[in-house]
Amino acid sequence: MYAVKSKERFKIDIYLKKKKKKRYYILIFLLPAIIIYTCFMALPLFNSMIMSFFTGEGLIPNQFCGFENYVKLFTKIPYKERFFNALFNNVKFFLMVLTIQNLGGLFISILVTRKFRGNTFFRRITYLPTTLSVLVAGFLFCLILNPVWGLFDQILAAIGLESWIRPWLGDPATALPAISFVTGWQYLGIPILFFTAAIDGIDGSIFEAAKIDGAGTWQTVKYIIIPLITPVIGIITILTFVGNFTGFDIIYAMAGSTGAPGYATDIFGTLFYRAAFAAKDRGGWGIGMGATVASITFII
Repeated sequence: MYAVKSKERFKIDIYLKKKKKKRYYILIFLLPAIIIYTCFMALPLFNSMIMSFFTGEGLIPNQFCGFENYVKLFTKIPYKERFFNALFNNVKFFLMVLTIQNLGGLFISILVTRKFRGNTFFRRITYLPTTLSVLVAGFLFCLILNPVWGLFDQILAAIGLESWIRPWLGDPATALPAISFVTGWQYLGIPILFFTAAIDGIDGSIFEAAKIDGAGTWQTVKYIIIPLITPVIGIITILTFVGNFTGFDIIYAMAGSTGAPGYATDIFGTLFYRAAFAAKDRGGWGIGMGATVASITFII
């Protein structure tokens, strides 16, 4: 009896040792990613938060000011005007891109999950814009939306919609929606990928039962597809939120760092760039205020 117990104990000890070794392997594989994340994400973020409590000229502010930068940003002109304008634009930017990606991505995903000739090719081509460089996409649409010889205005004129022609990137009312459309178009492949995988994962018998019960396409989408892919919609929302509130490149490519026209496209990314690095908007901004903007962006 004792011999049997000792054998069982021996097997348990071997199993626990193997499990510990597996944990070491996991740590070894994770170590490079942890080091890279710490060096290029965690430490700069921590350093930015520290710098937000300092003021002064140069790349390293050395005068401790406590929460003065935060107070100035929220209460004093012109800081609060630029900050709350950037916050409002960021929220609009996020909501417009989210609408394009969720509605457009879901619609295209429903189409590509149906069986038809060329289905595989169509699935692949929907992801193609995502592979483009942001600067390339921005420059391309700057040419398309050019008010003098842009293709978009020429199409409007050809179909009799001359009254719609305008400087899309030069009008404060249309500049941010135009950039939001470009962003939504470029990254539409990501929600399509997620939604398509989620729809393909739904048991086919559910669709068959709905078809037998007489459910049409709209009823199937409303009562079956959308409720079952709600977690994926949540993931897309989070990814879009993070991407838009930390965005900079597409705004810079299409409207510059000044948030033109008239700060209509100014978001946290461009405000941080001007405050911390660019010569514009100086006179009290500096690295300390830029770090304050970055810290608030992280908190949001």
